[in-house]
Amino acid sequence: MTVYVIADIEITDDSWVADYGANVHDIVAKHGGEYLSRSGNIINAAGEGPNSNMIAIIKFPSVDAVQGFVGDPEYAPYGKAREDGSNSIIRIIDDTDVAGGIPYLPKG
Repeated sequence: MTVYVIADIEITDDSWVADYGANVHDIVAKHGGEYLSRSGNIINAAGEGPNSNMIAIIKFPSVDAVQGFVGDPEYAPYGKAREDGSNSIIRIIDDTDVAGGIPYLPKG
């Protein structure tokens, strides 16, 4: 089942960002992932959110693929740098519709 990683990030020390951006894409791809967006152009349309200054959305073929990416030793130094230089909330959602009213999504 397709899943999406939503990384909601408040960068507190940007020393890691360039290296992360240049290298993590290939590690994501190795695990079947595809970036859909990685942007700092964030507009809160409703409600108050965290102090994010970057949000990434990455599509993976499964939760197992995400876990493979996160647990990949090649990713470890980049993940540590992100953790040390940001406040991050990383979520995984699937492609279901909890209300069941969207005909092209599986009912969740």
